[in-house]
Amino acid sequence: MTTAAQAKAFPDIVAEGVSALPRPSEPAHIIRSDAEAIAVAEDLAAQFAKGASERDRERIWPVAELDAYSQSGLWSLNVPKAFGGPELSYVTIDRVIQIISAADPSIGQITQNHIGVVAAIRTVSDEAQQKLLFAEVLGGTRFGNAFSEFSSKRAADFETTFKDEGDHVVVTGKKFYSSGALLAHLVPIVALDGEGRAWYAIAERDAPGLTVIDDWSSFGQKTTLSGTVILDHVKVPKTHLVPGYRGYDRPTADGAIFQIIQAAVDTGIAQAAIKDTIAFVRGGSRAWIDSGLDHAWQDPYTIQAIGDLTLRLHAAEALLEKAGLAVDRAVADATAESVAKAQIAVAEAKILSTEAALQATNKLFELAGTRSTLGVHNLDRHWRNARTHTLHDPVRWKYAILGNYALNDVNPPLHAWS
Repeated sequence: MTTAAQAKAFPDIVAEGVSALPRPSEPAHIIRSDAEAIAVAEDLAAQFAKGASERDRERIWPVAELDAYSQSGLWSLNVPKAFGGPELSYVTIDRVIQIISAADPSIGQITQNHIGVVAAIRTVSDEAQQKLLFAEVLGGTRFGNAFSEFSSKRAADFETTFKDEGDHVVVTGKKFYSSGALLAHLVPIVALDGEGRAWYAIAERDAPGLTVIDDWSSFGQKTTLSGTVILDHVKVPKTHLVPGYRGYDRPTADGAIFQIIQAAVDTGIAQAAIKDTIAFVRGGSRAWIDSGLDHAWQDPYTIQAIGDLTLRLHAAEALLEKAGLAVDRAVADATAESVAKAQIAVAEAKILSTEAALQATNKLFELAGTRSTLGVHNLDRHWRNARTHTLHDPVRWKYAILGNYALNDVNPPLHAWS
């Protein structure tokens, strides 16, 4: 909860902090194959889809859903086999995220930073730290995030810092857009050392001085709970201090991995919107007065539009798979060339998944008709989720990356947004 000292140090706090959830009492399941991962994801998605509209409408926290999700083994898919993990391909991981996001994209998004941090630990941590932190993940521990800051000039500018205090560091700062932090067990905090280098200081969710505030007010992705994190002299043991900056001072796949999960979420949103469009046209829409037809699903213009949307979804899925293969190659052998190719493939997937999600969620209402806008259906959640989530990492800059690479042989920049 917010203390008097924190209120004084951070006078703009207007809400109480939220208590941490307990860690799982049993180890998480460990998935052993691509087929098992897909099957588990599809089973969970069927469960998550049932309450997705209500959770959006009432802003109900997906506590039971996240517990089932992380205990299923789907949160450890990129833990290396050397440490007991599945080490599945990013083609499979992206497919899992798309399946979950088609059911509830808020739940799909919450996974993103966890997967990215696990990937970073593989890239930059020593063996002892990997063994320690991967054991946490395999046990069912969820990483949240406290990365971005609300008032900095650019996304990669950080004011949160830490001080070295011997066997631990002390972190001070304030974060926003902290998807997953509220319901996490551990919270990776991006904080700068005295040389301005960015580390992940992975704090206990209930660490003294760490306050997570439920103040996320976006009209979309409502239950990512991406609010404020206050860091008031939070102690983090050096065993949990991960040198994240090393993932970007040389070519690695770390940035592409953070990005490809975003594309998978948007592809899932497009998939769900097209599915609901078809269902409504088949069962709830009327034929247009001038068509001379009995049913909306007979309308040739509607048929053409559904064909176009389906094509764009399949194209987005194909680029997502292509990007996953490129990321897998860059993970296996990180060179300037392989990493750049992965970044380019991911940028292409990000562009097309963004455009497919926005077009599908907008076309839903045009094709389904006026009655599809009634509140009882809550179909606007698809557009709200697409419009909110696609604002991550704007695609206008993805086009610039693609053009500069093709025209001038300039590799994309190395950071978590590329």
